[in-house]
Amino acid sequence: MKRGLLIGGGIVVVVVAFVVLNINPIVKEGVQTHGSEITKVAVVLNEVDISPWTGKGRLAGLTVGNPKGYQTDSASNLGLVSVNLDVGSVTDDTVVIHEVVIAGPQVTYELGPGGSNIDVIRKNVESFLGGGKKAGGGGASKPSDEAKSEEGGKKIIIENLIIRDGKVSVSAALLKGKKLSVPLPSIHLKDIGKDKGGASPGEVAEKIMASVTDGATKAVASLNISGLIKDASGMVKDAAKGRPMR
Repeated sequence: MKRGLLIGGGIVVVVVAFVVLNINPIVKEGVQTHGSEITKVAVVLNEVDISPWTGKGRLAGLTVGNPKGYQTDSASNLGLVSVNLDVGSVTDDTVVIHEVVIAGPQVTYELGPGGSNIDVIRKNVESFLGGGKKAGGGGASKPSDEAKSEEGGKKIIIENLIIRDGKVSVSAALLKGKKLSVPLPSIHLKDIGKDKGGASPGEVAEKIMASVTDGATKAVASLNISGLIKDASGMVKDAAKGRPMR
């Protein structure tokens, strides 16, 4: 009996050690797989370097692609992401991340027939969680099958998430190549998922996307895009009629 307990305990130690020592590929796979499922666009992470002993490290080359129909290379390039997680929680049901700092993200706000690419991605996340509305204006839709599969998976608590020194670049066909950019307001979210003992990856993504979308929308609003597009439309119409470009 005692020998069996020792063997069982040894197996647990080996499993825990395997998970902790292989934390970098596990994080990379999780970010890319969950990120792509939740946003419905390609999420690519080039490099993960987190110490299995301290839980501190960085993610580099994290890019969120664009929905179909949008022409720019990506919706966002998150620059350098610093993380500090509780290594001891990696094998628990709820992973605790003390801090995530996203420094210098580049967000591309592309205007298209269906609205901005950022709005579309946010709606994709809401749809994944079943937070959208049924056609015809009915009540909230049921959670997607993917969201249901998340319910039994690992949960996440992020004590501090900081997004700073970001920039929003605006792209629209009618701007005729005119480059517009504006600073992204700093964002500081606290205790994500803490009130419910942990949030699913989808719930965390929704929280972050809502904050980024609101910040980007407010920043872009300051540029008077509607007025610029109106001016650009007038120039196109004048050119079509043979009038001098204004």
